[in-house]
Amino acid sequence: MKRYYLLWILLGILYPNMKGQVPANSPLGNVKKIEVSHSTYTFLTTNGRAQVTVYSPGVIRIRVAHQAFAPDFSYAVEVKPEACHVQVTDAKGLYTISTDSVTLRITKDPLRFTFLTKTGEVINADDPAFGTSWLGEEVTTYKTLQPGERFIGMGEHGGNLDRAGTACVNYNTDNPEYDDASDRMYSTIPFYMGLHDHLAYGIFMDNSSRSLFSFGAGSNRFDYFRASCGEMNYYFIYHSTVKGIIGSYTWLTGRTPIPPIWSLGYQQCRWCYFPEADLLSTAAKFRERHIPIDMIYLDINYMDHYKIFTWDPNRFPDPKAMTGKLQKMGMHLAVIIDPGVKIAKNYPVYQQGVDSSLFIKYPDGTNYAGQVWPGWCNFPDFTMPKTRAWWGRWVKTYADEGVTGFWNDMNEIAVWGKEVPDLLNLNWDGLHTTYRQAKNVYGFQMARSTYEGAKKYMDGKRPFVLSRSGYSGLQRYTAIWTGDNQAKEDHMLLGVRLINSLGLSGVTFAGMDVGGFSGNPTQSLYTRWMEIGAFLPMYRAHTTINSNREEPWDFGETCEDIARRYIGFRYQLLPYIYAGFYESSQDGMPLNRSLAINYTNDSTIYDPEFQQEYLFGPSILVAPVKGTESLCRVYLPEGNWYDLFNDKPYAGKQVIVANSELNRLPLYVKAGSIIPMQKLVESTADNSGDTLFINLYEGQQPNQYRYYEDDGTTYKYESGHYYKRLISYDPQQAMLTFGKKEGSFTSRFHVITLVLHGFTPEEVQHLTVNGAAKTVTPEEIRFFTSHFAFADYGPFDTKHVLSVSFPDNDNEMQVHW
Repeated sequence: MKRYYLLWILLGILYPNMKGQVPANSPLGNVKKIEVSHSTYTFLTTNGRAQVTVYSPGVIRIRVAHQAFAPDFSYAVEVKPEACHVQVTDAKGLYTISTDSVTLRITKDPLRFTFLTKTGEVINADDPAFGTSWLGEEVTTYKTLQPGERFIGMGEHGGNLDRAGTACVNYNTDNPEYDDASDRMYSTIPFYMGLHDHLAYGIFMDNSSRSLFSFGAGSNRFDYFRASCGEMNYYFIYHSTVKGIIGSYTWLTGRTPIPPIWSLGYQQCRWCYFPEADLLSTAAKFRERHIPIDMIYLDINYMDHYKIFTWDPNRFPDPKAMTGKLQKMGMHLAVIIDPGVKIAKNYPVYQQGVDSSLFIKYPDGTNYAGQVWPGWCNFPDFTMPKTRAWWGRWVKTYADEGVTGFWNDMNEIAVWGKEVPDLLNLNWDGLHTTYRQAKNVYGFQMARSTYEGAKKYMDGKRPFVLSRSGYSGLQRYTAIWTGDNQAKEDHMLLGVRLINSLGLSGVTFAGMDVGGFSGNPTQSLYTRWMEIGAFLPMYRAHTTINSNREEPWDFGETCEDIARRYIGFRYQLLPYIYAGFYESSQDGMPLNRSLAINYTNDSTIYDPEFQQEYLFGPSILVAPVKGTESLCRVYLPEGNWYDLFNDKPYAGKQVIVANSELNRLPLYVKAGSIIPMQKLVESTADNSGDTLFINLYEGQQPNQYRYYEDDGTTYKYESGHYYKRLISYDPQQAMLTFGKKEGSFTSRFHVITLVLHGFTPEEVQHLTVNGAAKTVTPEEIRFFTSHFAFADYGPFDTKHVLSVSFPDNDNEMQVHW
């Protein structure tokens, strides 16, 4: 026994860290040397190195590594540092880097980063004891929690709008049973914004391995973000507003290109419409019942034994003729494409993948195989450029059949058994890595491959791509939806919060399965969900194969009529929605705007009772509510507001009790708003008439609105073929100015009807357009209209407004009253 005891003592002396083999926390250490190259500053320390790069006056990148830095590569960030004024000071224990916007103070012993305003206020600071340090391969940056600090963003994560006291895990996962507390979801966006003392900042950690962000969860000392492997690599973003931070983040990671206008209409999906007769008869019923629609989907049952890029020859014998029939009805077809390629002889997709070595491999060079719908499958390595090009050529085969929508699913990667080995090898654009590092970008690169292929082979037409999985930067290529939700009231409201959070994280084109993917919604739930869906960036109803049929007419005449009217109102709003997507393409502002964007310092918007409220575009406040609630409390933020249904005015900064009967989603318009609308159509292929309706809501504050139009289907807008004009409202001067037209596109509207809300006849009795007197006409209007002959399931309010019409022209026009 003594000998064993002496042996343990000896081992303890020789291997002091042997006990439990648990690595100790290893800090970055003290600065030993500083190297400067252009806008990059490298600090060599006792236990590693850190690098600071100034990307712009408000964006500073921090990299930290134990050894030499890895090659500088990112799928998320495409921009390079821009030239800007930087001032540096180097004192004995302190190094400062100052731009025109922010100062970075760097203590040398130990190395710590503190970001300050130009007046010396602390925006964000490393925890003084830990800073950035390692536990084994895990690298963590600890930040000092500021008093009362709030945290927003993080993309597709449930929970509260303010994430203080919680944590988020980023590990793309097929999670069909998710709920509000789930910490692993389908997509990863490791970007958040911190808010305190009327200051706002953003941090984007560009490390695609599994990561964790703790916003003071279980600790009141610090918040932190951690990556399971690789470097600590984050971008600090400072701006005076949340909008500005989103703008800088999307400057880094890219912005949403303007989608085809038909993808902004109503979309109908089901697992699955088959055979062809079922698909076409469903489409025809929408037309017969005058329910507007632009897109219908095919789920996995259209394929030949679930083999991607094939068609079941019995169920869908002539795809091109079928898409032609849909096109005659003014509809587009989207098809699902999973990443798994069935291992099967005489299957060209598989054979080409093997012959050209395009699949993910084990370290011994054999192709990884996992089980999904077709059985055993190999999986394309979308981080390899030649794989992306090959995939694009297969996407062409669908485009050649008339398919214009491409739905990427199961791309987390999802396999039966859930787990994919971390040790798998991926090309990583020639730099080579493992699945451990690449997992979170796999779906993102699949969507990229799909988009690039469709764009290349669709003869100049814009495709629609929808992905379930993604990573920061996904907005450059694809829309996203919130995965397999459930037909529950709480899931409906959770979906709204997820989409709002995605908007805070740079993703504009987002939606959810309206009606719920699994389960059977009640009539009231389905009806309310259809109402909310009309005010989401992507409006798609979808359900699983084992559910009841869920087209609007399956829930009775009342539900059908309400759904028809809300869908119809969305089509009337398409000029407003389309201009919102243009704005997003320019500055990253989402269409679904959490109230944290415009009312950041209003504590009431973070109250769980009101946190799912949002602005749809710049003007329309949406207050989601359960279908079973006929009355609800709504918080109206600062300013004045109008009830969208009847123009009743309300003062802001108060909670009101709103009518939320089944046909009435609480909707309010900000005073001073300018909202363009068109006549009711049932497809974006229909003639929307020659009149653009400009709805002006009287207010006390000036406002500007950027109206935008193009052909809606091609990329000609990139070369200036668009119609754009600034519309300015000046209430003090009693004037609305239409700025001179920009761009070479001719508007499809030739008449402007100015609809005045909240004005009295006396206020506008002397209205002129460019000095010429015009007659203002009182009239009754109702937004939620229908072309169908069913009874009127009201009350959809009519309201009294004043209107005046005049010819449009390309020059400046001034309306005075």
